[in-house]
Amino acid sequence: MATLPQLIEEDIQRLDETLRDFNAQTDATTSLVIDKGGFLIAHHGDDRQFDLTTIGALASGAFMANQTIAGLVNEKKFDSIYQQGETFSMFVINVDEHCLLAVIFQSQSGVGVVKFYAGFAVKQIARQLALAQERSPDAGLDLSELNATNPQDFFRKKTA
Repeated sequence: MATLPQLIEEDIQRLDETLRDFNAQTDATTSLVIDKGGFLIAHHGDDRQFDLTTIGALASGAFMANQTIAGLVNEKKFDSIYQQGETFSMFVINVDEHCLLAVIFQSQSGVGVVKFYAGFAVKQIARQLALAQERSPDAGLDLSELNATNPQDFFRKKTA
């Protein structure tokens, strides 16, 4: 079962533009679009000091645990989580049924501006994913089925 629409180069460029603008507005260090299975789809910002693959997986797990807690306290959903640290903090917010936006930012910056601009970024990301779905409704990906030992069927060179 597909968890993501089939993304083409234009989709990734639009996601990257959205993340770049978001980082500029919020002074975020790094922002990531991840699927709810924890797989990294797109990112922008400093990727040298963080293991983004692991952060994506753990952020997704924390978000999904948060959804379970919401059910236990009779909430329909909690759409975001915030983790505050001494140096860096992280904010994760739901994009759509398949994706999340995770933001790593300096703790001194505060979460308010991140939350404010995340609302706009989430709408743009969701819109691009919806366009990809409309373009090819029967095509999609389930990243959990990717055979990492043989990714040739997944990654192909763009034909001219």
